[in-house]
Amino acid sequence: MNDLVSRRALLSFAAALAPAAVLGLPRFAQAQEAGATPTPAPAAPQQFSFDGLSEEMKQLATKPHTTAPAPEGFLGDLSYDDYRLIRFRDDHARWADTDSHFRLAAFHMGWLFPEPVRIFEVAGGMATEMQFSTDDFEYLNDLAKRVPEHAKLPGVAGFRLNNPLNRPDKWDELAAFVGASYFRALGRGSAYGLSARGLALNTATDKGEEFPRFSRFYMERNDSETIVVYATLEGPSVTGAYRFAITPGAETVMDVTCRLFFRQDVAELGIAPLTSMFLFSEKNRAKFDDYRPNVHDSDGLRIERSDGDVIWRPLNNPPQLTGSYFAETAPHRFGLHQRDRAFDSYQDTGAHYERRPSLDVEPLGDWGTGHVRLVEIPSDLEANDNIVAYWVPEAPVKAGDAREFAYRLHWGDLPVDPTLELAIVHETRAGHGGVSGVEAQTGTRKFVVDFKGGWLAALEAEATVEPVVTIANGELTGTTLEKVANTDIWRLVIDISAADAAVVELGAHIAGYGRKLTETWLYQWINAK
Repeated sequence: MNDLVSRRALLSFAAALAPAAVLGLPRFAQAQEAGATPTPAPAAPQQFSFDGLSEEMKQLATKPHTTAPAPEGFLGDLSYDDYRLIRFRDDHARWADTDSHFRLAAFHMGWLFPEPVRIFEVAGGMATEMQFSTDDFEYLNDLAKRVPEHAKLPGVAGFRLNNPLNRPDKWDELAAFVGASYFRALGRGSAYGLSARGLALNTATDKGEEFPRFSRFYMERNDSETIVVYATLEGPSVTGAYRFAITPGAETVMDVTCRLFFRQDVAELGIAPLTSMFLFSEKNRAKFDDYRPNVHDSDGLRIERSDGDVIWRPLNNPPQLTGSYFAETAPHRFGLHQRDRAFDSYQDTGAHYERRPSLDVEPLGDWGTGHVRLVEIPSDLEANDNIVAYWVPEAPVKAGDAREFAYRLHWGDLPVDPTLELAIVHETRAGHGGVSGVEAQTGTRKFVVDFKGGWLAALEAEATVEPVVTIANGELTGTTLEKVANTDIWRLVIDISAADAAVVELGAHIAGYGRKLTETWLYQWINAK
């Protein structure tokens, strides 16, 4: 558990202490496993296609995984203090002298990033490697004396793309790929928050998590508003070829195709993994002495099922590592959302959690049966990415298998559609169970769930509606439902009791007039002392 948190905290720690020096380095897990093919010298332009790249990675999966040699010279000597003194020269951004809607800047090798990542540009079906040198970076203070001038670099750590996302006269950061297979993007008006990964392998299992990495990128641009990024994935258990078609906007969209080739059996395969942070909200704020009402990048997991039903699972910062599996067949969408968009809910003028993007995964094609898995890791710091969600296919993965998945990622506010018939879970609060004003009994808990909008909002307080509540591994001791006066909110109060250390699963929705009127609220409570 500690290893899971520390992997996801390393880059967050770096970004928090030196954001200017690393050009807004995203808070990704460092997770750089030793292992990649040795980097050859730059080659002449070569023919390129996604099918050709896929075949190359398929053949590579039949060979043993090899590790790259440690970088030598100043690259191998860079420390954290050194790395924070390096910045990419903005006037060296690739494509700045063209009419392209995109510009590319690189992250420097070294420190947490010892393995070179190579970047190519694709034009006319030919791929030409981009060359980076020490001339592309600024080295501050005494570090400048240790860095050779005009020295070619074997690669970089990753890259970021800039685009006039918010206004035509400013090149805003749009997306960044750096650290293992981590990447993230912004919608219009967003500030960096949660991230995505190319693949999750054996997350929170006794096999030990593996972090394959993107080792090469291929950039294909034209005069349109879409840029296509291809990538190779390498790891001890898997190789892969990826295609990302990135279209910026109020909702930035990435169409992703991944083709995976397995060297080894995999205990659990995670497709389209999302990684986020949840520290506290109204339901667990008592554990934190903090002036802010909420601290989180995401506040809930949303699953839109194939039958149109919607699940909302508020995120939690549990007392112990937990994993929840939601059985699904061909879900329409799933994702981690930041539903609360009010500054007053966070009161953080620096982090601006109200601007953190939501991220939905929309499967393309039939993904069949499987599970959406949610992993929640205990955390005491907002620097830790302690939330993970991904799709687990039902069929097990064996050595020699090949799999292909296509999906669409939606980055942005993803606001609730006001025309939806189902009311949404607006807020979840929790506290000691029982009657207010008397001493609380141990082993009890009260949950207050507010539903807002939809057809339910138009009903009068006397309407014939009722709560439908389920509980497993605990006892339901009371429920009340009422419409909050002068609002469109219906409040459901649930009181439960459970034995010590019990893991209680709760579910609730409101029904009436022969139909379900709300999303399905799900929650897991651990009765820890």
